[in-house]
Amino acid sequence: MKRIFLACIWCLLILPTGLWAKRIKVACVGNSITYGAGISNREKNSYPAQLQYYLGDGYEVRNFGSNGATAQSDGDFPYVRTGVYGESKNFLPDIVLIKLGTNDTKPQNWKDEKHFMEEYQTLIDTYRSLDSHPQVILLTPVRCFLTEKNTISPRIIEEKVHPVVEQLAYDNELGIINLHNLFGNQWNQVIMPDRLHPSSIGAGEIARKIGDYLLNAAQRMPADFLPENATSFNFHGYQGYDFQLDGVPCKVVRPAKEAQGRPWIWRARFWGHEPQTDIDLLEQGFHVVYCDVTDLYGADKAVKRWNKFYKYLVNNGFHEKAVLEGMSRGGLIVYNWAAQNTDKVACIYADAPVMDVKSWPMGTGAYAGSTEDMARMLAAYGFKNEEQALRWKKNPLNHAAKIVRAGIQVLHVVGDADNIVPVAENTALFEAEMKRLGAPITVIHKPGIGHHPHSLNNPESIVRFILKATGRWSNNCAHAVPGNEYRSAAGWVEGSEWHSVAQDIETTLNGRKLKLLLLGNSITQGWGGMRKLVNYQLGKQAMDNALGQGNWESAGISGDRTQNLLWRVRYGNYNRCTPEYVVIAIGINNLIVDQDTADDTAEGIIAVTEEACKQFPDSKIILLGLFPSGKEQGSAAREQCNRVHKLLGTYNFGVQVSYTNPTDWFLDEHGTIRDGLYIGDYIHFTDKGYACVASHLIQLMK
Repeated sequence: MKRIFLACIWCLLILPTGLWAKRIKVACVGNSITYGAGISNREKNSYPAQLQYYLGDGYEVRNFGSNGATAQSDGDFPYVRTGVYGESKNFLPDIVLIKLGTNDTKPQNWKDEKHFMEEYQTLIDTYRSLDSHPQVILLTPVRCFLTEKNTISPRIIEEKVHPVVEQLAYDNELGIINLHNLFGNQWNQVIMPDRLHPSSIGAGEIARKIGDYLLNAAQRMPADFLPENATSFNFHGYQGYDFQLDGVPCKVVRPAKEAQGRPWIWRARFWGHEPQTDIDLLEQGFHVVYCDVTDLYGADKAVKRWNKFYKYLVNNGFHEKAVLEGMSRGGLIVYNWAAQNTDKVACIYADAPVMDVKSWPMGTGAYAGSTEDMARMLAAYGFKNEEQALRWKKNPLNHAAKIVRAGIQVLHVVGDADNIVPVAENTALFEAEMKRLGAPITVIHKPGIGHHPHSLNNPESIVRFILKATGRWSNNCAHAVPGNEYRSAAGWVEGSEWHSVAQDIETTLNGRKLKLLLLGNSITQGWGGMRKLVNYQLGKQAMDNALGQGNWESAGISGDRTQNLLWRVRYGNYNRCTPEYVVIAIGINNLIVDQDTADDTAEGIIAVTEEACKQFPDSKIILLGLFPSGKEQGSAAREQCNRVHKLLGTYNFGVQVSYTNPTDWFLDEHGTIRDGLYIGDYIHFTDKGYACVASHLIQLMK
């Protein structure tokens, strides 16, 4: 008996801890969007299925979606009367994600907000009372783009359901994830083909947003900051507090769980206007704060007021560096405070910002000016007359050198048709000075948009900038997940989708001894090979001529990013074939489609290469990285590609990998891509382009 006991203890010691760790069970409760209606191979492409891939083996995600389901028990298809409702409770989840309300807006279902809230509350109470005591997280409904009457109502979703879900999260102190702005405010047929249900690509966006929330939340602590003598309020489902500091109105909004170090974003003006960036940062564990400086226009009075507020927050455990957010005239206080407190600024996000009082409110340029604002501005600064203001040399435009010396990263979002705070008189001048000083800022232009609306309806690029600047960005380019492309126009046999194409590659490779295996995206897929589901094989003849039919194979999938190829190499059983050479060419979709940075893309390419070394230890790895994109030297796409190659060229991969920059294979003496090698997008090859690459690869292999 003693031997058996000791043997059991030994097993516990030597077995991997992951085998004994409890998997976190996630129940996805919802309607047809959760179910995956209209998605090809929904078992692998619905948002819960993609969430499982994203979260990994430490989680068990189940899909309890039901087509047409309503939150209201007296709707035409009540969720509480479905079979999956009982199954979701029997699952005894640790986390419940509830996404309901869209079908409740149908004319036969909708009564009023009060009734909808009461019914939704009952559902919340039921899940919270389970023996597993799960964490309940509410998902706001995605935006609907239907135009027909007497069906699901986009207006009721936005004006009634969305606020109710936020109120329920606030009342019950629940987590909440904002999906309403995820797809922007313009219909995208690829993301939402029928204007209501996300495609597999759209479902992937939902999964990624929820996955980031869950993975980050596991590393956070509950927020506990509470100002003295504060009055609470609901800020889009989050706990907000109104209070005064030395008689000045202030606000703080707490995240459900705060990120390490208590990061915060400081809204300068126009509290609550276009709040989507603030909401997304709350999901990331940031606090959102405000200190009133109305009618002070960034004058020293405003700076001193902000100095006191900053000291108060830091003394209460807030991070020593603040993210500054300035909309319109808020740009004045943001930059003027930053210029005097450069060591206290993490980064600056400015939206259509006023950078010079001469432009606004004085109106010495294209804008006519605001008499009332100019009078208040003159009084705030203590100017005796307009001439003094015109001679003022401490506008935000004058602070570029200080910003550069401090290494503060800056993002501006501007409407190119802004005639109130003209870009040419504000952001463009500041951008030019920053570039002259060697520290270019990031500017997002909105063509045809005026001063309003501010921000971006989907603030992902803004949030990404802030997370990067604060060192809190998790690089998706190196996070292995399957792809979710579903369109046969990707060069596939009709009816194929990503997983069936991936399986076709596995079947094609199984047991083969190859001279060459090609890994990549649509460019690589275009080589063709012996695969059955690829019907676009423009490069096949060139490679057959070079190596002989059957001696090589293409494992490219159209639309793949680095993270998708990383997943395939890691889990796709490609090592069942034995290639002498493996060629890797991946990353252009990260840059062009996802607008990932060159640095993030390079990190993803490196992850793919290192995984290939593990899976093919006896093969020689030829890393090409990216083929050149963009016809002309100096184009934005070409510069991004060049940056990637610079990073890859300085990385130490070891003796198994040989890195080659293929850019020069395609260029003339002026750095322009030679005619006939690319089709019109200057991304994909012609048959001559494939022949060019094949000839160079043969030389590299020799």
